[in-house]
Amino acid sequence: MTVIYAKTALLPEGWARDVMVVVEAGRIASVETGVAGPAQGGAVDCLLPAMVNLHSHAFQRAMAGLTERRGKTNDSFWTWRELMYRFLGRLTPADAQAIAAMVMMEMAEAGYAAVAEFHYLHHAPTGPYDDLAEMSGRIAAAAHETGLGLTLLPVLYERGGCDGRALNEGQRRFGNDPDRFARLWQGAAGHVKRLGPDANMGAAPHSLRAATPHGLRIAAGLCPTMPVHIHVAEQEAEVAEVVAATGQRPVDWLLKNVELTQRWCLIHATQMTPEEAVGMAKSGAVAGLCPITESNLGDGIFDGLRFRGAGGAFGVGSDSNVRISLSEELRTLEYSQRLAGKGRAMLAEEGRSTGRVLYEEAARGGALAGGRQSGAIAPGMWADLVALDCSGPDMEFAAGDTLLDTFIFAGDDRMVAEVWSAGRHIVTGGRHTERDGIVGRYRGAMARLRDAL
Repeated sequence: MTVIYAKTALLPEGWARDVMVVVEAGRIASVETGVAGPAQGGAVDCLLPAMVNLHSHAFQRAMAGLTERRGKTNDSFWTWRELMYRFLGRLTPADAQAIAAMVMMEMAEAGYAAVAEFHYLHHAPTGPYDDLAEMSGRIAAAAHETGLGLTLLPVLYERGGCDGRALNEGQRRFGNDPDRFARLWQGAAGHVKRLGPDANMGAAPHSLRAATPHGLRIAAGLCPTMPVHIHVAEQEAEVAEVVAATGQRPVDWLLKNVELTQRWCLIHATQMTPEEAVGMAKSGAVAGLCPITESNLGDGIFDGLRFRGAGGAFGVGSDSNVRISLSEELRTLEYSQRLAGKGRAMLAEEGRSTGRVLYEEAARGGALAGGRQSGAIAPGMWADLVALDCSGPDMEFAAGDTLLDTFIFAGDDRMVAEVWSAGRHIVTGGRHTERDGIVGRYRGAMARLRDAL
């Protein structure tokens, strides 16, 4: 049993003072307010529900800072992707594990308690490993090492485009037909099962470009009660390709051909018509937003005001992991809406500040997208918790919603003091408990890989 005292905490019913949270077997057993903590510094300053990072490609962390030079032609998502393919040619299973552990450690130190890993690097450059799920096992091993909660989403990648063309050289490490993918998924589930009761599985048909309608149905059917994630409408060229092949835009195609529910997470969706935005919101599907990566790749701006106005759920993820910062993802999301709408406090609501709407809704949407019972400090939930240090001059006199506004808009992840993932105390004093070993292994992997580009 673990007992956590907080001077203030954000509960489902709002802010509370002098809160005691009791954790048993990884779950929140009870929450009481008006309970004074130990006399000598035993209470954290501000306790929040920790959220799920709903979209990550862990291996791309190793490319951070290496793709910011313009070539002979205009640089874009598509030229970035070619560089990524070249980088993958040298990545080994041991490298993948070292990179994933570094990513998960940084996520924890940024305030995330879990990650939904959109995992599509399956095979060796020469073909499948003896264990089809070797690379999935490496992701699970990194989660075990870091203690971060994991929803593993093996990715089905069948073809090079809507026209059915074969995978190119850079994509062959991703590729499976539906039958082999089903076997790989089962193997991955075996690796994840060994992590513990809070780890779970989902599935991810990569996109309408890379997965056939038949493959999409097969992938979704492997986990009929668990999350299904898909990239959708990220780039204008992608939308044009899907329209040419199907006569429909990507989100519109999904709305008309798939029973979208809360277990679906549509990643990016930065290229939508107003009708698609409203339809997606009403379907219950979660919008998986990655504002830092979407800015880095020039994807565009999500139609957040219309989507939220129609009751849509959203969460945030770090995608390419070029920068892992929970506060910055939320800040960038709001600032994108301000730039698009030429106003301020765009996502604020009556009775809830911008920061509180961003934080509470991303925590709720992330939990849905991860298929994880979390996102709130309430009995029965996994004890996914983050404590902020409020001793700095900006936070010292803040209270209520202003705490979150200050954290997101005036502060950064250095305010993250403690993190628990399903009760595992993985960050203390702002530092991951296994930081030194994880960083050392990452340095070793990068010493060999950095000249790949």
